[in-house]
Amino acid sequence: MIQKLKIMDQDIIIPVLGMLTGIIIPVAVFIWLYYENKGKRETVLEISKHLDDSTKLEELLAIFEDRKKEPIDYRRGGVITIFIGVGIWFFGFLSLGSFFEGAGILVGFIGVGTMIAGYLYPNTGKELTNAVEEFEKK
Repeated sequence: MIQKLKIMDQDIIIPVLGMLTGIIIPVAVFIWLYYENKGKRETVLEISKHLDDSTKLEELLAIFEDRKKEPIDYRRGGVITIFIGVGIWFFGFLSLGSFFEGAGILVGFIGVGTMIAGYLYPNTGKELTNAVEEFEKK
């Protein structure tokens, strides 16, 4: 009877840990992001106490801003996705079988579509200006 309980306890531990993982990972990410940004907030607050000019404060806030000003480059993302698909395909071809080969081909074609979208829809200011100038010439 005692031996049976020990086996049963081991059988329960893995599913419970699996369920807790779904809670532990998001909480850990939120805590990590909080502490990562905490230093930035304190630094900006300390510097803003000693600045009299509001334009300098705005420049400082722009430096700490994490958002990108540039649009997404779909061509670069497409090439990366293509090679991820090729890697998955080779992984399936060499060791795991046809499921991974098919998944690799699917990911590769998604990359091709993303890359084509990057060429069809220009995204930088220079590319947009060139596209408008070409359109006006016609």
